[in-house]
Amino acid sequence: MKKELYQFEFHRVSDRTELSTKDIALLNAATQAAQEAYAPYSNFKVGAAAYLANGKLILGSNQENASYPVGICAERVLLGNAAVQYPGVAIDSLAITYLRANQQSSEPISPCGMCRQALSEYESRVNQPIRLLLAGITGDVLIFDHVHGLLPFVFQSQHLSKK
Repeated sequence: MKKELYQFEFHRVSDRTELSTKDIALLNAATQAAQEAYAPYSNFKVGAAAYLANGKLILGSNQENASYPVGICAERVLLGNAAVQYPGVAIDSLAITYLRANQQSSEPISPCGMCRQALSEYESRVNQPIRLLLAGITGDVLIFDHVHGLLPFVFQSQHLSKK
């Protein structure tokens, strides 16, 4: 047996004044999207906002359902919007944030496993990495240069049999 190490890099920004004006605007748009989330069961509202390679801004928010498996995460709502409204256009940067009822959201939030897989697939589809900004409403912001830092050993289309 051989033990191996998997590592990845990311940036942590503790002072948001270090962020570019564009990144601050993207985080603000994600916060606005979170305000539009439908989350009556969890009271955990997630918003996602992305700048596309064509300069357009798109949004997504989580949408819950009384039949829990029917709900959908903000990231996948955003990816669906991007794919339908701007087919084949890459996502340059994507910000994800959240609101909780009567609680602070000061820790960065990370996409669930299903969303990580969907984001990775989108990167592959358009052949460009997606820069991710993960944040709460306050506190540190984590910045990843691509999704693969969040999903090692990703399952990809080449793993499927082509017989």
